[in-house]
Amino acid sequence: MILESVENGPLILPSIEENGVTRPKKYSELSATKAIQAECDIKATNIILQGLPPEERECKIYDEFDKFAYKKGETLRDFYLRFSLLLNDMNIYNMKLEQFQVNTKFLNTLPPEWSKFVTHVKLVRNLHTTNID
Repeated sequence: MILESVENGPLILPSIEENGVTRPKKYSELSATKAIQAECDIKATNIILQGLPPEERECKIYDEFDKFAYKKGETLRDFYLRFSLLLNDMNIYNMKLEQFQVNTKFLNTLPPEWSKFVTHVKLVRNLHTTNID
């Protein structure tokens, strides 16, 4: 499947109509097969990134940060580990983000059942200085 991603390009997410608006399906809405293909696309992209010049690698990693989202059924631990790995990749290439950006991204992409926690953290903590860890 990784080879397929390299040869044919990444999976184009199917779209759905919702309230009269067409939008691409979220990762959590994909079938098991499409989700595996999306994962393979990410792996293929990471393999290709290793051979790209640093500027292009940074663009891809920033894009991955922008698109980072919770995967349906994922545990909080797995979600946190994926997020940490992404931040580690960014640190390897000396890509800097403000603490506020990191905290906000993490909190805003948590699953809905954590919304009370998210609201509490946003009200009590200073997201500009607090480390999400």
